Amino acid sequence: MNNINYILEQFTKINIINSIIVILVSFFIYKLIRHFIIKGEKNTSISKKLNNKSRTYLRLFNSILRYIFIVLTLLIILQINGIDVSSLLAGVGIAGVIVGLAIQDALKDIIRGFSLISDHYFSVGDIVSYGDVIGKVLVLGLKSTRIQDIATDNIISIANRNIEQIEVVSTSLYVKFPMPYEVSVDKAESVISEIVKEINKVNDVDETIYKGVAELADSSILYLLKITCIPDRRLQVRRDSLRCILKTLEKNNIQVPYNQLDIHQK
Repeated sequence: MNNINYILEQFTKINIINSIIVILVSFFIYKLIRHFIIKGEKNTSISKKLNNKSRTYLRLFNSILRYIFIVLTLLIILQINGIDVSSLLAGVGIAGVIVGLAIQDALKDIIRGFSLISDHYFSVGDIVSYGDVIGKVLVLGLKSTRIQDIATDNIISIANRNIEQIEVVSTSLYVKFPMPYEVSVDKAESVISEIVKEINKVNDVDETIYKGVAELADSSILYLLKITCIPDRRLQVRRDSLRCILKTLEKNNIQVPYNQLDIHQK
């Protein structure tokens, strides 16, 4: 009896040692592959050849790779410890349904993540809007997408099942600005041509187009400009453009109109 207990103890020790070895080897291989992926992405010559779509696939592969190694390592450890993995997988049917219902949100995230990649809805590096936030896509993973707010640099994580709420931001920026009714349209458009020239000098601006009268407001006429710029610089471009508008209006002795209230007494 003592001999049997001794053998069982030794067998258990061997299994534990083998399990630890499997974990260490698996971890080493994963880290080695991940190191080459990151090194390749940071390599200057390779990085120049990678577009946003390629970076997205690369980071998605990195995300999938982690899950593959976890699952394979777990299956090997179970097999080492005497558990028949094939029969275990065969009996997962009913349990799989129960687990599937419990993690259906996570499954939706994963399915939507694959859909995002295949449909090329957006890629890593694109500028998108989510609610009131405009940010750059940093990571497109299986379960979530992370964006960085270009106004605050805050990192926001969005579940892929909510991805329909994300909009891809275009390169066009529309800016409205007012002029008094006392300024004729001809005079206003002459000043606007100066404004367009000044905005075109702003960094990251590709083109500025005057689109015409946007609105007849209560105290002013609103004119509309279309500015084409780098999406992740749109907030700074807007600020610089408004500054150009104010300076040009001041130069032409045109005051920016404000809301006025007329009171009549009998």
